[in-house]
Amino acid sequence: MSNPSHIAIIMDGNGRWAKARGLPRAAGHKAGLEALRDTIRAAGKMGIPFLTLFAFSSENWSRPRSEVSDLMGLLKLFIRRDLAELHRENVRVRIIGEREGLAKDIRGLLMEAETLTGRNTGLTLVIAFNYGSRNEITRAVQQLLADVSAGVITQADVTAEAISARLDTADIPDPDLIIRTSGEMRLSNFLLWQAAYSEFMFLPCYWPDFRSTHLAEAIETFHMRERRFGGVNQQEIAL
Repeated sequence: MSNPSHIAIIMDGNGRWAKARGLPRAAGHKAGLEALRDTIRAAGKMGIPFLTLFAFSSENWSRPRSEVSDLMGLLKLFIRRDLAELHRENVRVRIIGEREGLAKDIRGLLMEAETLTGRNTGLTLVIAFNYGSRNEITRAVQQLLADVSAGVITQADVTAEAISARLDTADIPDPDLIIRTSGEMRLSNFLLWQAAYSEFMFLPCYWPDFRSTHLAEAIETFHMRERRFGGVNQQEIAL
């Protein structure tokens, strides 16, 4: 059985990992960055075409200013330190999420990552930054309404496919497998539209402890799942 074409991960538990060790939350985020690097390398070696990582949600701005500043610093560090290596490894970087209102330097870094790696043909690394699925769907519907008002399309053209084509993930396949670490069992406004037929795995380990072995085990479990996409299997039909 082939590996999933698209794996998405909610990287959760950095703060609790740090608290369990008597460390500041910033230490957990820094350790989480190492797990992120390990996971990207592992996905590339496994031949996974698409890997999406939920890096920063639109709701994360409500966290303490110092923590948000630490997270922005880690984003800058990742792009400045890791982007060249990702480019050498033929990784294509895509960013999804709302960019309106972001600081100019952050927008510039995101654009730099996409521009430098845009023609690469290996793993597509999708970073969900300042991302919220409801916001994404709302923006897609607003585009459709504007097109209807302008007479570009008719109301009958407003279909599920038309909405998908206007999402941030328009040219990215829906995730086959969504993994969340830390034991929490919710999507937290992540890829709500795209997850319609995804398989879910909720792992008890905190994100800084996530390694390539966890990814391999999740894929093994995925292989044991039977994906029906709303249908039934042949054995059930026979019965």
